[in-house]
Amino acid sequence: MLIARLHRIILLIEDSLLVLLLTLMILLSTAQILLRNLFDSGISWGDPALRLMVLWVALLGAMVATRDNNHININILSYFLSEKNQARVQRVTDLFASIVCGLIAWHATSLVIMEKQDGTIAFASFPTWMGESIIPIGFGVIALRFLLSSLTGNNPR
Repeated sequence: MLIARLHRIILLIEDSLLVLLLTLMILLSTAQILLRNLFDSGISWGDPALRLMVLWVALLGAMVATRDNNHININILSYFLSEKNQARVQRVTDLFASIVCGLIAWHATSLVIMEKQDGTIAFASFPTWMGESIIPIGFGVIALRFLLSSLTGNNPR
C-alpha cells in the first residue's frame, strides 16, 4: 500500500514537472519572440534557459515514455518468434537497455561532479551542474525501469 502510494506520487511528480517545464518553455519563447520583434530586446538569460529546459523536457519525456512503454523499440524478431520466445527476447533486450542506460547515468554523474567542481555558470547565477543533473537522474530512472521490466517480464508501471 505504501509502495503503491509512493509510486503514484513519483508518477505525479514526473508528469507535473514535464507539464510545468513545457508550459514555461512556451511562455518564455513567446516572450522572447515578442520582445525581439516589438521592442528589439529580449531576456538575456532566456535562450540559455530554453536550451536547458529542452534537455529537461527531453529526458523527462524519455522517462515517461519508458514508464508507459512508448519508447522507440525495434522488434524485428517479434515477427518470427513465438509469443513465449518474444517475451524472453524482450527481457534480454530490456536488460541490455538497462545496462546501457546505467552506464550513461554513471558517466553523466562524473560529468555533473566535474561541472560542480569547476563552478561554471549556465546563465544568470544558475550553476551548470544543476541543469545537467537531469542527465544522470533521467538515465538512472530509465535504467531502473528497464531492469525492473527485465526481471519481472512486464513493464513496471
